[in-house]
Amino acid sequence: MSTATATRRPVQAGPDNGGVPARRAVTRWAWRMFRREWRQQLLVLALITVSVGAVVIGAAVATTTPPPANSGFGTAQDLATFQSPGAQLASQIASLEQRFGRVDVIENEAMAIPGSVNGFDLRAQNPDGAFGQPMLSLVSGHYPTAANQVALTQEVASVFGVTVGGTWPQPGGPARQVTGIVQNPQSLLDEFALVIPGQVTAPTQVTVLFDAPGRSASSIGPNVETPQSVAQSNPVNPVTIVLALTVVGMALIALVAVGGFTVLAQRRVRSFGMLAALGATDQRVRLVVRTNGVVVGVVGAVLGLVLGVAGWLIYRPSVESSAHHLIGAFQLPWIVIGPAMALAVLATYFASARPARAITRVSIVAALAGRPAPPKRVHRSAIPGIILLVIAGFALSYAGRSTGGGGAPELLGGLICLVIGVILLAPTFLSVLARLAAHTPVAARLALRDLGRYRARSGSALAAITLGVLIAVLVCVLTAGRYGNVLDYAGPNLSSDQIIVYTPGNGPGFGPGDQPGPGAGSPQTWSATAHAIASGLGSGDIVELETTTVSLERAAPGRQWSGPVYVATPQLLAAFGIKASQVDPNADILTMRPGLSGLSDMQLLSGNTCPGECLAPPVIQEIGALPSGTSAPNTVITEHAIAELGLARTVSVTGWLITTPHGLTAAQISSARLTVAAKGMNIETRSSAPSSAEILNWATVFGTVLALGILAMTIGLIRSETAGDLRTLTATGAGGATRRTITAVTAGALALGGAVLGTAGAYIGAIAYSWDNKLDGLGSLLNIPVSNLLTIGVGMPLVATVVAWLLAGREPATIARQPID
Repeated sequence: MSTATATRRPVQAGPDNGGVPARRAVTRWAWRMFRREWRQQLLVLALITVSVGAVVIGAAVATTTPPPANSGFGTAQDLATFQSPGAQLASQIASLEQRFGRVDVIENEAMAIPGSVNGFDLRAQNPDGAFGQPMLSLVSGHYPTAANQVALTQEVASVFGVTVGGTWPQPGGPARQVTGIVQNPQSLLDEFALVIPGQVTAPTQVTVLFDAPGRSASSIGPNVETPQSVAQSNPVNPVTIVLALTVVGMALIALVAVGGFTVLAQRRVRSFGMLAALGATDQRVRLVVRTNGVVVGVVGAVLGLVLGVAGWLIYRPSVESSAHHLIGAFQLPWIVIGPAMALAVLATYFASARPARAITRVSIVAALAGRPAPPKRVHRSAIPGIILLVIAGFALSYAGRSTGGGGAPELLGGLICLVIGVILLAPTFLSVLARLAAHTPVAARLALRDLGRYRARSGSALAAITLGVLIAVLVCVLTAGRYGNVLDYAGPNLSSDQIIVYTPGNGPGFGPGDQPGPGAGSPQTWSATAHAIASGLGSGDIVELETTTVSLERAAPGRQWSGPVYVATPQLLAAFGIKASQVDPNADILTMRPGLSGLSDMQLLSGNTCPGECLAPPVIQEIGALPSGTSAPNTVITEHAIAELGLARTVSVTGWLITTPHGLTAAQISSARLTVAAKGMNIETRSSAPSSAEILNWATVFGTVLALGILAMTIGLIRSETAGDLRTLTATGAGGATRRTITAVTAGALALGGAVLGTAGAYIGAIAYSWDNKLDGLGSLLNIPVSNLLTIGVGMPLVATVVAWLLAGREPATIARQPID
């Protein structure tokens, strides 16, 4: 056989060219190759397994964290709520029963916990009711069966210090025997005392569950809801989150797999050459590579499912704790996981399609010699990526303007276009790096130009890193914008070492009309009680809190102010180390909330309207020394503003902020509550709400770890592409320092490129979504999470560079064994 003949591939003999037997033969050959060389494919397999596992866990968390679709409805399809029901309640319930058949009535009376700003419900509900059974479950003991019996939730029982079999002193009512501990599986935050029907004499809310098939909620009555109407009012649809997460997961799988299959195909180039020399057509050779992709995809999807389910079972208790409702062990979104696994197989199939086509372009002689064709320079335009970013901007902008969940399709489409657009721009970024390499040292120049030459591998790796960074930065930017602008400040109300003692009728849940009852004591008694509590907690750090009849509002629609406005008394300022010289004499409001001072539409009102007794806009000064927390004095009105509005006569002491040397224990909180309850006062301690800083930090850790993990798993594949060049360098005297520099520059450049592209893409999406947003528009992005962005943009590339330098010094054995070409 001549050389010319060997360089040509066999011509297809017919339309099927061997038919089913040929396909079976090459498929068996691909399977045997996978079994024999599975260790060489372990990296790609691990990438797919981890990606599928992450999709399974992420989809499970996204779909189970929101309340169940029937939360509050039980098994009913309709719900009628009557607030402060009157004499017509019985006739209204009878009317519903006559029109729609059986009903399930749940009566609630709001009750206060003595000495606490928290409350609970006295609930009359039939455990065997027609529709409400999913909203009630027994933890221990049994349900009440008599008028003198009650079952409590665990928190209520703990607050009152009673157990099953004990006697519960109902506030303002008869003592009842505790028969059991109960809970609402659909809302673990629901605190109540369960009694038999008929024992709630003054209900503040009555819920009637019933079924009205084929009827809309509005056609039945203004106080009627359905699960569908509640879902439509929720702007964040869990299905949208899951779909976006699945798309991102599949994109990661395809991106990290394409480079791996390319390298694997080149490692087997001699085997493919032998197969072609024996008569296999290009179609059959491509089938081998694609079959390998399908096998790896199936095995990885199954292992990822196992890994994801195991991770979910471990993480499920934490999700229940944060979601505040019970979640079944296998309450997984199988309707999403099944397609996700199928998409994982399709992703690996299409990821192997490019190297399958590339391997058939190598001549038989070159393949048998183990010399793959040199990479072709790809002139890929950045225009498609830019066009997709523009489309994403318009779609996200429309979604930001929409309310009531109407922009969910545009939100999903915008996110998909944003992701694909950033991915398409990754190769262009590598070309720019290659052009900038001219003035760098030789080793760095080789690394940067290799990234531009071998963009099939480096481009997919950069895109995967960019995708991880984009997710993390988008969470950071939106969280910092939404909570950093802090008109609707979120997070813990107090720190763990703080407690507020309120005078009677004050504190969260109390309004201006709530006045202390008879026998509540005097201001001197209340002050002495607060100081006694501080002394008992070993603290001398107690700050008197004064408030006035003032409100801080916005003239334009958007996020409104939330939280109390305390008076900036000299004692309060001195307690937090704020000197008089630090305060602007003309300042009306002092705040620690970033962004509040930049809003020009704020107005300070002492009445209900403006103009009138108001300051619009007030002078707002930002002072970081004030404490954080939604209930702490983080925003205060100055005595200058009080004098200008003539509010001196309305100033009154409403509480005391006590800071203890250590975190408060449950026993200390209980003791303080009992102490103030005797005086008609209330206390407030730290809630369980996560702070925006915690959300930002976790997002930063997620993005950094994900990017570094992808980089660690793909850097070996990228550098193995240039193994021949590295052998040549080694033969010409290049030592370990050169190898370290090449690998370190490769890792650092990919990490830096991913950080830049991911951050840019995240801000494009955030700006587009906030451009005409119904809340604060672009003003919501004024607070920039500088430290988090620096961690991702500077810290991650530095870590990648240093680690790559430390681990890349030894000459690989695969290089040492191969002869120099």
